[in-house]
Amino acid sequence: MAPGAAAAQPNETTQGVNRTAAVGRFFAGATVGLLAHEGGHLICDVIFDADPEFKRVEFHGIPFFAIRHKPGLPPRKEFVISSAGFWVQHATNELILSRRPRLKSEHAPFTKGIVAFNIGASAAYSVAAFARTGPVERDTRGMAASSRIDEPWIGAIVLAPAILDAWRYLDPDARWAIWISRAVKVGSVLLVLR
Repeated sequence: MAPGAAAAQPNETTQGVNRTAAVGRFFAGATVGLLAHEGGHLICDVIFDADPEFKRVEFHGIPFFAIRHKPGLPPRKEFVISSAGFWVQHATNELILSRRPRLKSEHAPFTKGIVAFNIGASAAYSVAAFARTGPVERDTRGMAASSRIDEPWIGAIVLAPAILDAWRYLDPDARWAIWISRAVKVGSVLLVLR
């Protein structure tokens, strides 16, 4: 071994610190994804003067929070407020996956955390929508009630872009997934016209 070669090799402690830092950045990205989702609701609440407030809720014993707004809004406003978090997720994933289609092969834990949150949250909301379970403040229930579409169908509308974005992440050369993902995202926004 040449002199100084040992110094060029990362030791186990450095690798452990790097791995821990990457995990921390991944969860920081997921947290930003959550804040962006909730921020979408809050922005629309403010735009529609809906008096938003935070409320503690539980999902089968797991404590969480919801942003609640005043009842009696017109259906379109209710639909926009309930959908806004998903629209932010869709727009964020679209921006990331369009600019960085080969994200999977990059060392980008923060960005991967955002994409993972967006996909995972949509999947979790979809399961709740299919089962029609969870707090009354859940987004999919608000979307269903305001659009007069059964909640399981709303669950499918929320899940479709998540599945397609996951496919795009895993197979960036799947051009069909890119265009179908975009079409489904635009279609979910156009439901506001229903």
